[in-house]
Amino acid sequence: MLLWLMSVLPQPLADQTCLATTVYLEARSQSTVGQMAVAEVAMRRRERGQWGGTVCDVVKSPHQFALSTTTPNQEIDNLVAFQKAWDIAGKSMTNWQLPVDERRFFVPHADHFATVAVAPAWSRNQRAITIGDHKFYSIN
Repeated sequence: MLLWLMSVLPQPLADQTCLATTVYLEARSQSTVGQMAVAEVAMRRRERGQWGGTVCDVVKSPHQFALSTTTPNQEIDNLVAFQKAWDIAGKSMTNWQLPVDERRFFVPHADHFATVAVAPAWSRNQRAITIGDHKFYSIN
C-alpha cells in the first residue's frame, strides 16, 4: 500500500513518505541519531544525483535500501516508530534545504551503511562510523 501511495503523492510529500519508510525499515529500533544518520545517507545520495533525482528514486534503487529488498507485503505495524521515522524524515529534509555550511551532519560524507553483522565487499578496508547496529561509510 505504501509503495502505491508513494507513487501518487505530490512532491515533497512523496519524498518524505519514502524517506520515513526507509528510516522505519532500516533503523526503527535504533536511536534518534542512528535514524538521522540513515536519513542523511539517503539525502546525500539524492543531492549527488548518482542514484536518482528524488528521495524516492534513491531509496527505491535496486539493492540499495530496504524499500527495494523488502517484500511488498511488509506492514508498518509499529505506528509509534513510524511517527518517529516520519518526524526524522521531515527534519532531515528541512536540514538538507539549508546551505551546506549550516547543515547538521551525523555521519559526514557517508553514502553507504550496513549492519555491524555483515561486511559487504565494498566495506573492506574502509573506515566507518558506528552508530548503534550500523556502520556508515564514505565510499564515493
